[in-house]
Amino acid sequence: MIAVTSLLDQSHSERVTELTELLEKKFGLAGVKMTPYPHLTLLTAEIPDMEELREYLEQTCRETNPFSIRTTGLGVFPGDTPVIYIPVLRTPPLNQLHARLHRDISEMSSEMGIYYNPNMWLPHISLALGDTTPDMMGPVLTFLFNYNFNWEIKLDNLTILQKCGDFYLKDDEYHFGRKELTT
Repeated sequence: MIAVTSLLDQSHSERVTELTELLEKKFGLAGVKMTPYPHLTLLTAEIPDMEELREYLEQTCRETNPFSIRTTGLGVFPGDTPVIYIPVLRTPPLNQLHARLHRDISEMSSEMGIYYNPNMWLPHISLALGDTTPDMMGPVLTFLFNYNFNWEIKLDNLTILQKCGDFYLKDDEYHFGRKELTT
């Protein structure tokens, strides 16, 4: 499985990294570091022909202008190992990009991640996952309540992350907008 994501801009990437490092130091939470780049996941898929995907993402990025997303508050996906995240508000530009990617990539995929279906997708930026417990939610959330998560983030890329051992690492990155011709 690969993930098609958008990496966060430098400023917000640094904020998320700072928070995840504080969560590791105070609570021992390091599971989120299995993906070492703060990002927004647009979908996951099993892709037999990665070259076809790369060409598609490159073309899609040429046709897409950078746009801003907004975040607010905190969220939790419950379970034995709850996920703590920053919710991303769904806007027309984000929904249009996501729907296009899901529609087109599903045609070249042998399997799509179910939680990224446009009707189910809850865009978010993960702060803690994989090594949390229900018992630690109170203290961790109380700590995070000291921070403001009303952010505006510029999205300007699509990035493929691929599982390598225990980590999801950057495979390829494409930037929005037409390339300028140089003479």
